[in-house]
This record gives sequence, C-alpha cells and structure tokens, in this order.
Amino acid sequence: MSIENLVYVGTYSEQIRFGTGQLLDGKGKGIYRFRFDPATASLTLAGITEGVRNASYLCFDAKREFLYCVNEMKEWKGQFGGGLSAYRIDQETGELTFLNDKPSMGTDPCHIILDKTGKFVFVANFASGSFIGYNIEADGSLGDECAFVQHAGTSIDPVRQIGPHAHAVEFDGQGRFVYVPDLGMDKVMVYELDTSNGSVKPAQQPFVSVKPGAGPRQLVMHPKGRFAYLINELNSTMTAYAYDKATGGLIELQTLSTLPEGYTGKTSCAEVQITPDGKFLYGSNRGHNSLAIYAVDAETGRLTAIGHESTRGEIPRNFEVSSNGQFLIAANQDSDNLVPFRLDPATGKLTPGGEPVEAGTPICVRFV
Repeated sequence: MSIENLVYVGTYSEQIRFGTGQLLDGKGKGIYRFRFDPATASLTLAGITEGVRNASYLCFDAKREFLYCVNEMKEWKGQFGGGLSAYRIDQETGELTFLNDKPSMGTDPCHIILDKTGKFVFVANFASGSFIGYNIEADGSLGDECAFVQHAGTSIDPVRQIGPHAHAVEFDGQGRFVYVPDLGMDKVMVYELDTSNGSVKPAQQPFVSVKPGAGPRQLVMHPKGRFAYLINELNSTMTAYAYDKATGGLIELQTLSTLPEGYTGKTSCAEVQITPDGKFLYGSNRGHNSLAIYAVDAETGRLTAIGHESTRGEIPRNFEVSSNGQFLIAANQDSDNLVPFRLDPATGKLTPGGEPVEAGTPICVRFV
C-alpha cells in the first residue's frame, strides 16, 4: 500500500450560509480519502478523517507529506472568523494525523495554497474579504503569522458585491507575485511576495479590474508561465491574460462565456483548472452543471471553446485534473457525489470513467 493513487476530498460537515443568503446543511463527515484505480478510472472509499469542520479546500506540500485545509466558518473556537488546519499524511495508509490549527482572522476561509518555496501557506477569507499567511515549521505544523491584508471596496451587484470577497490566492511560476481575485470588488489584486519572511506588498500593477458585475473567483497560471486564466463567477465568463514576468502585470487577451450559446438558466462559475501540458483549460458551471472545455493556443494564449461535458451531478463546486493529465474528478456539492472522467490528452474531451461514488457535500477534490 502507498498513497500514490489516493484522492482526498474536503466536505462541508456543518450548516453554512452563503453570500447569496442560501443556507446549506453540510452532510460530510470530514476529509474523505478514496483509492483511485487508473485502469478502470474508478474510486473506492479508503477512509475518513472524521470531525474536521467544514474542510472546504485542501492543499498538499510538494512532497505530499502534509495536508492543509481551511475550516470554513464564521465563528471558530469562540472567536470571529474561521480557521486552517495542518495534518501529517501516513505514507503507507494515507491516514491523517492532526498537527495544529490557526485562526484565519476572517470569515468563511475558502481557499488555501502553499507558496513555491513551501515555507508559507496562504488562505483567502471570502465573507470578510481578506487573506492571511502563516509560516510552515520544519515538522509541517503551522507557525507564526507572516502576512495579513484586508481588502476594501464594492461593485455593482447589490447583493453579492456590497463589500470585498477575496476568493482565492495564486502564485506566478516564479513564486514572486501573489494574485488574489476579489469577487466583491471586481478586481484581481496583485502583490509581491518577500520569500525571506512571507510578507507581501502591492505590486507595481496593484490590481487588474474586470467587467463590472463579473465577480472574479479563481485564477490559474499557464504551466509555461506566459499566460493566466480567470474564471468569473457572477457573469459566467473566462478571461485570458498575458503575463508580464518583470512586473507581475496582467493584460487581457479575451473573455469568453463558459455557457453554451442560447442558455438562459440560472448558473454561476466555480473552479478553473489547466492540464499539465497547458493545452486545455476547464471551468465549472453550477446550475448548468457542466465543465466548459477550451483549447489553449500555445503561442498567443488565446482560448477556443470546444464544448461542454455534464458533471453527472448538481452544483460542481470543484474538480481536479490528475498530474499526468489523463483523468479528471468532479465534486458535485448538491448531489453528494464524485464523478471520475478520462481526459483525452489529444482532444481535451472528457468521457465518464467508473461509477459515481457518494461523499456528503463534497467541496474540494485533490489527487495525490
């Protein structure tokens, strides 16, 4: 046994209220782990780390020795905001051992990532519109706070944009610049990271504005470092950018819909992912319940829409492409299931793999 073919899934385990006002009852038990069989593209439950509160986003260190998650709460351990937690991964069984936790100093932390050096972990607090960084100790535990930034601003949506809503943290390929899409401000904030101590400061281009009402949610960098792609939650679009290596600046190339032509139903976007070779880009549509698929031009960075694939469930909150670019697993929040797909590296098209498997309110899926 080894952890090589394990998949970890973060779930909502408690009731949570979203920015739309919707109240959702979490059905999950904590952090699930499944064994993935590449031959059949199927998932089998291997265990659950129970009692982890609203582990809605997960990440690993580079060696896959540790797992970090957010605890998406509005009140945590009797104080304002949510938390983040660190776990050691048993290299034989994949079982998680709790190391420690820290407050996120903001409400509803929704995204977590390590910087390129692996020395710092950063978390975006959605409801309160801030992000925070912590040092990572040699034993994988969370150390002292190294950065905290509170956003301030609004945009045109009278419900979703009355204040800042930091939704994710992403690094450029150098690990020098930090990008924080803020749904409430219609901006992607840009910071420069001091890799000696984890502090941040506004970059030369401190932000990129998007179309009013777009609601930027998550950003992914092209693996070859020349381009970036932003998924916009509120108007269901995908924006391609050219990336300036010297300044960290982003220059818009194009914006495309994530929906089929003529679709008029209620929907919003969530996750964005790119294949390891940079040839294909995917974005999830909640409501339309599909993955939008784009081909990426290697020279210009521009996108060509090539189709949609149903996620075989309701409200695809998250998905991930495997590191070999041959598989994708979608996490359907409202239908409580995970759906594996085979990914054709030549065409980018998706075909269903093994049968869907049950997981209560799955929010984040991560291949080891």
